[in-house]
Amino acid sequence: MWQWIHKWGSPRVFYRFSLRVTPWLWCAAALLLGIGAVWGLAFAPPDYQQHDSFRIIYVHVPSAMLAESCFALLAMCGAIFLVWKIKLADMVARVAAPFGASMTFGALVSGAVWGIPTWGTWWVWDARLTSMLILLFLYMGVMALRYAFDRPDSGGRAAAVLALVGVVNLPIIKYSVDWWNTLHQKSSFSLTQAPSMPASMWVPLLLMMLGSYLLFAALVLTRTRHEILRRESRSRWVRALIAPDAGSSDTGV
Repeated sequence: MWQWIHKWGSPRVFYRFSLRVTPWLWCAAALLLGIGAVWGLAFAPPDYQQHDSFRIIYVHVPSAMLAESCFALLAMCGAIFLVWKIKLADMVARVAAPFGASMTFGALVSGAVWGIPTWGTWWVWDARLTSMLILLFLYMGVMALRYAFDRPDSGGRAAAVLALVGVVNLPIIKYSVDWWNTLHQKSSFSLTQAPSMPASMWVPLLLMMLGSYLLFAALVLTRTRHEILRRESRSRWVRALIAPDAGSSDTGV
């Protein structure tokens, strides 16, 4: 187990792996998102109660799920960084946090837009909405803590601790519609029950969700590569990687 963690915790190994898989992730994400968006927004039948306003589900649900999944990733990376001192985990957490915050904001905004025709108001202090707002504040706190210290390692540790503490909010978001009497509808998908929607409506939603996760993976891998080059700029393998470009620019002058 330790050998596996040590191998994939190496910035050099991760960089090479990312270079190989990222183009495939970008292509698969674009394909799934394109098919899902056209199918869901143009060809899926309207809901019998919400009519065409339900189509915002194809943006709202992937954003909300990515917001929760990204924070779970922050907590996992924080635990790895605190326990095993693997700096790659801190790099991944650093680049993933802004994306998770943007997805949380997008889920709140799309939910508010959806709430106007559904509830007659853009916001209520519903358990699901309130816990999602808390998640946005947690993201902001994680990002603020990272830059509140002079030493990057100290900021990374503080951000990791907050992510581990804040992860308790994820079950509240997930099960708030079951634990309390809320206006928010229950989950569209369940592992124990068949979807309540017809296939012509839930299949494009599934494509949008899969495409969004692939997009998230591609973005994190790409940005982590840039973070590796920034932090490891003095490493021999990074200097050897960028030496040909530097040499060609020198000869051009």
